[in-house]
Amino acid sequence: MRTYSFKAGVNLGGWLSQFQKYSAKHFDTFITEVDIKRIADWGMDHIRLPIDYALLEDDNCLGVYKEEGYFYIDQCLDWCRTQGLGVILDLHRAPGYSFNTLDVNSLFSNPFIQERYVHLWESIVSRYRTLDDQLQVELLNEVVEPTSERWNRLAHKTIEAIRRIDPNRYIIFGGNHYNSIDQLSTIELVSNDDRIIYTFHFYKPHLFTHQGASWDKITREYQTSLYYPGDFREVEEYARMHPEYSSQLQDLPKYIDISYLHGLIQPAIDFTLQTGKPLYCGEYGVIDLAPLASRIAWHRDFVGILQELKIGRSCWSYKEMNFGLVNQNGIVVHEELVNIVSQR
Repeated sequence: MRTYSFKAGVNLGGWLSQFQKYSAKHFDTFITEVDIKRIADWGMDHIRLPIDYALLEDDNCLGVYKEEGYFYIDQCLDWCRTQGLGVILDLHRAPGYSFNTLDVNSLFSNPFIQERYVHLWESIVSRYRTLDDQLQVELLNEVVEPTSERWNRLAHKTIEAIRRIDPNRYIIFGGNHYNSIDQLSTIELVSNDDRIIYTFHFYKPHLFTHQGASWDKITREYQTSLYYPGDFREVEEYARMHPEYSSQLQDLPKYIDISYLHGLIQPAIDFTLQTGKPLYCGEYGVIDLAPLASRIAWHRDFVGILQELKIGRSCWSYKEMNFGLVNQNGIVVHEELVNIVSQR
């Protein structure tokens, strides 16, 4: 059996998840075998493959899992195996849950939907139980709950169901509030299972990494370009003028650089020291609206810190999705950025 300890990867966001329409044309063209070979040629050792539940199950046909959806996962696994890449299969949107429709989510309050969620995972691991450690599975992307109790319960229940089918599969389990690094301490660890990997996402400081993002009120309204490393005193003044954003901006320093990033990583250091458990950073990145030199500098510093800590990672994202390494035509945005995120 091959053992994968993933070090440097990229998310294939926007392909089998967050798609605008369930369309064979999109699935057949957005990512192809050429893209997988390119990722391997860059020097990465894995991809994180987000999928939406709708790829595999229709809301009006529960428990009947779609072969046409599984085909694309199967194909991607074959491509990655040929290129020597590992795969993290990430359930990005689940029945009754999406990180960007928080007001209508029902997964954590509806026992029937929870059973449906568990059954979906049983279908997935049953299909792939004969694969080696090339494949790891991630329970759910970016949970947002008032507290972590309901997610911890459901995660443990799902892990138990997976273990009845696939005792040795590596399972990735993240914390609350969009997989925040600050929520690692609220994860209820799985005892007596050395094949659980814990995960966090990192987009800090948010006002810099998401500057100009149209889907976030504060980043949409704050119109001044931010640089890394750079002076943040204007943000401090903005916070005084906009008290409605004070809770989001109050902890920002006057200047951000690598020492600031080091401080933000401390919860991950504490987690590993206190638990001895492995950690993985499933998403990180800077929006393509940020000044390019600052985008590159932030990635260089953050990747360097994770390398020092021996924490594997997967940047967001390979293509488009506002954070892409390549544009819609597959053209590399900047070679230096690719080289940085591909370092092992």
